[in-house]
Amino acid sequence: MKTVLLIGAGGGIGRACAETLTKNGYRVLGVDRRGACAPDCAAFFDADVTSESGLAAAAAAIRTQTESLDAIVYAAGLYDMDSLIEIDEARMQNIFDVNVFGAYRVNRAFFPLLTRGSRVVLVTSELAPLDPLPFTGLYGITKTTLESYAFSLAMELQLIGISVSVIRPGAVETPLLGGSQKSIEAFTARTSLYPGQAARFLKVTRAVEARSVPPEAVAQRVLRALLAKRPRFLYSLNRNPLLRLLSFLPKRTQLFLIRRSLRGQAA
Repeated sequence: MKTVLLIGAGGGIGRACAETLTKNGYRVLGVDRRGACAPDCAAFFDADVTSESGLAAAAAAIRTQTESLDAIVYAAGLYDMDSLIEIDEARMQNIFDVNVFGAYRVNRAFFPLLTRGSRVVLVTSELAPLDPLPFTGLYGITKTTLESYAFSLAMELQLIGISVSVIRPGAVETPLLGGSQKSIEAFTARTSLYPGQAARFLKVTRAVEARSVPPEAVAQRVLRALLAKRPRFLYSLNRNPLLRLLSFLPKRTQLFLIRRSLRGQAA
């Protein structure tokens, strides 16, 4: 039986991955900081991806469960929304700490358990290859950075027989999606620089996120990456065509369209 380490096992995508992988014959070892894992996990380890010592302790505990891992799946993630001028440094650091450095810490901590033929799968976002939007740029920047990290990692690990893939979904029906709406609403209420523009942007994001897919769809892409004889680097699903079209336009045109769409009196 193949063994998969699932990071973020207590989240919406993590729980769907645990169920899907278990049904397809995998032994899932879950890691999360919530203190509770999907019931489909064979074992659960409480650790925070922002804690190097916590991950080291989890790695030591996992070595008592298995001698090797066939895959690491990184499904942890944090969403936040703010303007790049108004956000405080602690929150800025925190989202990078989870979305980017968390993946780096996990792969370093558990790399000794990987063998030739093992796989690393990271969940990114449809925003990763796109030009940033206002107010959600912080989240998009972290996912762009994560995907760049993943490709650099793929370049290196291929040389020792380990593949790296990214799953790039659009809006997914998880608590993170609901949290994104709350984050936008909170930003709209507190911003002093963009009160009118933030309220208009809230309507835009609601329209974009209305076209969402269940987390099981993401889990199926993860399964495909694990089962493929020659896994691809990129697996996409539910990408919004309007967001992609906007990003294809010249930068000056993008700036003009956003300015016109969100026009209103700033503070």
